[in-house]
Amino acid sequence: MTNDISRRTLLGAACCLAASPVITPVSFAAVPGDNRLVTIVLRGAMDGLALVQPYGDPALPALRPKLALAPERGLLDLDGFFGLHPDAAALMPLWRSRELGFVHAISTPYRSGRSHFDGQDMLESGGAALHDERTGWLNRAIASIPRSAERRAIDVTTTSELILTGPNPVDVWSTRADLDMAGDEQMAFVRLYRNDPVFAAAMSDAMDTDMFADRIYGDAKREAGIAAVAELAAGMLSGEHRIASFTVNGWDTHIGQERTFRRPVKDLCTAILTLKDNLPPQVWRKTAILAITEFGRTARENGSGGTDHGTGGLAIIAGGAVAGGRVYGTWPGLGGTALLDDRDLMPTTDLRQLAAAMLYQQFDVSPRAIDDAIFPGLTFDRKAGYLRG
Repeated sequence: MTNDISRRTLLGAACCLAASPVITPVSFAAVPGDNRLVTIVLRGAMDGLALVQPYGDPALPALRPKLALAPERGLLDLDGFFGLHPDAAALMPLWRSRELGFVHAISTPYRSGRSHFDGQDMLESGGAALHDERTGWLNRAIASIPRSAERRAIDVTTTSELILTGPNPVDVWSTRADLDMAGDEQMAFVRLYRNDPVFAAAMSDAMDTDMFADRIYGDAKREAGIAAVAELAAGMLSGEHRIASFTVNGWDTHIGQERTFRRPVKDLCTAILTLKDNLPPQVWRKTAILAITEFGRTARENGSGGTDHGTGGLAIIAGGAVAGGRVYGTWPGLGGTALLDDRDLMPTTDLRQLAAAMLYQQFDVSPRAIDDAIFPGLTFDRKAGYLRG
């Protein structure tokens, strides 16, 4: 971010902190049109082989004798080869209405180290190699969206995440933030900061956003759970905002995966369904949700009933704008020499191609901007169709 924007974000937080004993900030930026895009970062490396299991691959039971499921063991059949984990059963109505899909064997270009920090850096920066990019691909995309100054984007988080960090303006807000001041107290802050343009703008933004959040929540108590985060995002998307981003944590399942996998899967289902339930039907029809993770997990389960850091993983697409009811991607297989380094699902789709297709189809971002500015070095395949129409 530029110095001015960074200072403004910090000052906005400072204004709120001065007004309330407990504060967790949020973020905003500018984009056009009626289409919406929500990115959900699944931090911790989600096990795509567990969420969408290739039960039709004969090698799966041998690699995962405890974790592999089949339709007769509760797995929800999707297409005769892949099945959805039973803990995600709440999403099946979206699959049947073709508002949910998956892209399997997908990965960023990250291949070395299998570090969460490095993997998330590449996931959010969109670089071809580690530390290639210092800003977020979603922030860079804002500048390439036609007439982008007409609309706004929001990063629903306690701090500005890398994916929306960069030179394009992104303000920050959160589900727990509440500018709880009487009118005369607000005016006192306005008078106090009126001779400092940056402080005055930060205070004005904080007041405007707080009033918008008050309209979303009404008298209800503001919470920090994933349902509240998704409700806030839906409220913002129902107004002027067109891009939202937030995180679902808890996917690092080294030990006791059968138990530890359950909570983040529930949170993911809650996030997607809360968005659907809180967006007006006409907005939901124009919304695409992209849930992505830093890398997948090993094809083999480990001795602790979990899985370790891997490579090829899974992306989830949802919303009224997606062409769902399908598992996309070229399946590489799990047997013989098919595994990467004899341990990981072999990636066959570059995750940047999926993100690029969302930007291209939702916001008319040009292929040249995608290749040159948003995902430098990528040769965008504009034939990849993940969205309706």
